[in-house]
Amino acid sequence: MQNSAAAVHAWLDTRVDYERTPPQGSPATAFGLQRMRKLLAAVGNPHVGLPVVHVAGTKGKGSTVAMLAAILDEAGQRTGRYMSPHIHALEERICVGGRPISAADLVAASRIVRPAVETLDAAAARRQSRGPTWFEIVTALAFVHFMRSRVDIAVLETGLGGRLDATNVVRPLVSVITSISLDHIELLGRTVAKIAGEKAGIIKRGRPVVSGAEQPAARRVIAAVAGRRRARLVQLGRDFTCRHEPAADPLSPGHVVVYPPTRSGPGDPLRFPLAMPGRHQATNAALATVAAMTLDAAGHNVPPEAISRGLARAHLPARIEVLARRPLVVVDAAHNVASVESLVETVAPVLASLEPRVLLFAAARDKQLPEMLAAVRGRFDHVLVTRYASNQRAATIPTLLDACRQAGLPTPRVADSPAAGLTLARRLAGRGGVVVIAGSFFLAAEVREAAGITRQR
Repeated sequence: MQNSAAAVHAWLDTRVDYERTPPQGSPATAFGLQRMRKLLAAVGNPHVGLPVVHVAGTKGKGSTVAMLAAILDEAGQRTGRYMSPHIHALEERICVGGRPISAADLVAASRIVRPAVETLDAAAARRQSRGPTWFEIVTALAFVHFMRSRVDIAVLETGLGGRLDATNVVRPLVSVITSISLDHIELLGRTVAKIAGEKAGIIKRGRPVVSGAEQPAARRVIAAVAGRRRARLVQLGRDFTCRHEPAADPLSPGHVVVYPPTRSGPGDPLRFPLAMPGRHQATNAALATVAAMTLDAAGHNVPPEAISRGLARAHLPARIEVLARRPLVVVDAAHNVASVESLVETVAPVLASLEPRVLLFAAARDKQLPEMLAAVRGRFDHVLVTRYASNQRAATIPTLLDACRQAGLPTPRVADSPAAGLTLARRLAGRGGVVVIAGSFFLAAEVREAAGITRQR
C-alpha cells in the first residue's frame, strides 16, 4: 500500500496513460465510461450528489475552469477544481480552495482507490481486457478527495472530448462548452461538426448549457443536442456578448465587458478586471461569468462582487506568461492551430516593436504541425525547433523540420533540448529582443524548469 506521494506516483506510472501514448484502435474501446462507472461504484460513488459544473471545449476550457473556480471561492463556496494537463506535478490537477492536493491527502485518497483498481484489474484480466487507465484513476482520486474535503461544488475540465471522457459520469448543475476547433482529429473527428458532437456529449437532460462556440457548424450541433435533451442553451453572440478592453501593455491583463443574458437578449454591460492577458481570455471570462450567474439564479449565491474578485485573481502558468524581460521571454502552452493564432494576435504589438524576434517550438507528433507553424509565418527573425523529453508523443526533429518546410518557414535552427533552446533563443534575441515559446504544455514545463520555475505563480 502507498505510504508516500512518491509511491502513488510510481504506481500511477505503471498505468496506461493516453496523454503519453495515443490509444490504438477505436476511441470507444480506448475510452468509454464503463470502467469509470465501475471504479467509482467500488469506492462509494463519491460523485453522486456532488454539485458540479462540467467544462469541455477545444481551447480555453482550463482558463474557464480556473476563472469559475476562483469566482466560486470568492463567493464563499468550498470549491473543488479538476483540470488537465498539469505543468509540473500531478497534484496541480486536483485543488480545493485553489490549493493543490497535499501529499498526505493524495496518499489517503489512493488508499481508497487502489484496492478498487486492483479488484477491477483482476476481473479485467479474466476477461482479457484492460483495467482502469491513468486518467480514470486520477479522476477517481479527485472525486474521493472532493468527498473527503466536503466541497460545496466542483468545477471539472474534461480530459479529451467529452462524450467518452472519464469525467462525463456527473450530472452537472450547468455544462459549459468553450470554443471549438480542430484538435485530436484522429480521435475526435476531422471536422468541426464531429468534434462539436463529442464536446456536446457533456450536455445532460434538463440541465442548462453555456456555449462559447462560434463556428456555425459547431453551433448547429450543440443546439441540436441541447434541443434533444431539453437543455436550455445560452449561446455567446446570441444571448450574451462580450468585448475585451486591453491594457496599454499587450502582455498585461485588461478588462472584460460582459453583456449578460436577459429574456430579450444581451443586457446592460458589466465590467470586470482580468488576471490573464489576451482577447481570448475575455471570452473565457464571459463564459465563466454567465455560468456563475446561472448558478446564482439556481440558488448558489454568486454576487457580482465575487465575479469581479475571482476574475481579478484567476491565473494559470504558461498562458502568455512572461518569464523574463531582457530579453522579453513569453511562454504559452498553445498546442493547436486556434491557440497559436490567439497567441500571435496577443503578442503581435510586441513583435512589431521589439527585435530580433525568436520562436522556440516543439509539439506532439499528432498535431497539425504545418498549420500551427503557418500561423507564425513572417512573424519571426529566427525559428528554433526542439524536442521535449517528458512525453513519448513529442514530434521528432526531422518531423518538425519538414513541418517548417511545408509551412513556408526558412530552415530553422535545432536545439537538442528545451533548455538548450531557451539558452540559444535568448542569445539570438539579445537584451532588446523577444523570445516566444509555444507548441505544447510539455515544452512549457521544461522551459519553465530551465528558467528555475517549478510551481504555479
